[in-house]
Amino acid sequence: MSFEEKLKKANEALDKLNNDELTLNESVKIYKAGLENIKKAREELEKAKLEVENIDE
Repeated sequence: MSFEEKLKKANEALDKLNNDELTLNESVKIYKAGLENIKKAREELEKAKLEVENIDE
């Protein structure tokens, strides 16, 4: 999954969490999935940052 797709999934999770009809269990699952996508996107962004820094050296 690309960086952009991970961010999109995280935003979709946020939208779902705004639904008042979710159970607590559903909310926790969606929250965890959203956090995982954010974590993976951050890791990918950090890798890209390091690559750019190495190019600049």
